Amino acid sequence: METIFVHGAPSEYVLEAGVLNRLEEKLLERGFQKVLIVHGEKSWSATEPYWPSLNKIEYTRYQYHGENSLSQIDTVATLTSEGSYDAIIGVGGGKVLDLVKSAGHVSHKPTVLIPTLASNCSPWTPVSVIYDDAGTFNRFDIYPVGASLVLIEPEILLHGPLDMFVAGIADTLAKWYEADVQLAHIQNKSVPLEICYFTAKQCKEILLQYSEGAVEAANCGTLNDDFIKVVETIIMLGGMVGGFGDHYGRVAGAHAVHNGLTVLEETHHALHGEKVAYGILVQLVLENKWEEIKSILPFYQTLGLPLSLKNLGVNQVTEEMMVKVAEKTVIPEESIHVLPGEMTADVVSKAIKDLEEYIHLVLCA
Repeated sequence: METIFVHGAPSEYVLEAGVLNRLEEKLLERGFQKVLIVHGEKSWSATEPYWPSLNKIEYTRYQYHGENSLSQIDTVATLTSEGSYDAIIGVGGGKVLDLVKSAGHVSHKPTVLIPTLASNCSPWTPVSVIYDDAGTFNRFDIYPVGASLVLIEPEILLHGPLDMFVAGIADTLAKWYEADVQLAHIQNKSVPLEICYFTAKQCKEILLQYSEGAVEAANCGTLNDDFIKVVETIIMLGGMVGGFGDHYGRVAGAHAVHNGLTVLEETHHALHGEKVAYGILVQLVLENKWEEIKSILPFYQTLGLPLSLKNLGVNQVTEEMMVKVAEKTVIPEESIHVLPGEMTADVVSKAIKDLEEYIHLVLCA
């Protein structure tokens, strides 16, 4: 039987209105007396109204420079070691939290994560996406130790950028499709893979049922149960899919198409989750699951997710353009090759073309 490496959860997770008032007691019970707080400009501005007085904890704040790059990791790890800090606290979106996880690993210090966006599962997972200083993807690393503590103040997330929240919903929806294509054919799944498969299915079911209410809550700035359910689906369930499924619970066709789309300058403005949303549809074409596409189109339309290249900002869609995206999508190291069958540029470009024609017909009907 194949070995699955499980990274199930942070040591402690609390979502509660006013939870940051518990921060000092939570740090002290871990024996932390001196901490480094890493944040971004916007993330600190969003968090400051909820930030408690730390009377028994010595702390220093450091504002990161916009990327989880090797140079930033080195800077934060060096600050941590030279300052003899007991732990690093990350306050921000995915890049800030990934930076703290990376620096914590390098400096062998525990981490505390306080997300300010509900856009991905970074607060839950011991995984970091690493970029260069210019923001180009480099690699992703998996660490042996998860966060010591994750605290979520839902009011901060409620007032975050709505487009990033919706993109986070789409990115989490992909958890189901990218796990299903890898796990559906495995008859005798191990217990970790069963957990992965169950949580991936829950991602889809909860998001389809509660996302509209959650977006409504974010629009009017009033917390509701739908918003909490969707936030915890993005962060917790999304993180559990990869945490228990290992490589079976990470990326497949949808994220490969996202990476392929990076060759089109017109799509550079689109958020990660928006491009992944389009990638889900292309993956479903490759799986010949047209009925599934038909069933989720109303959800896409309700949330304003992209159905076509035009929705992603490409006004003049050409055959050459589709081939370029496909060629990037199928480079040897890409995750699309976990799909059944041979994934060539011709196969993928035909899927993109078929999807574009289908969406055109549906929207014009």
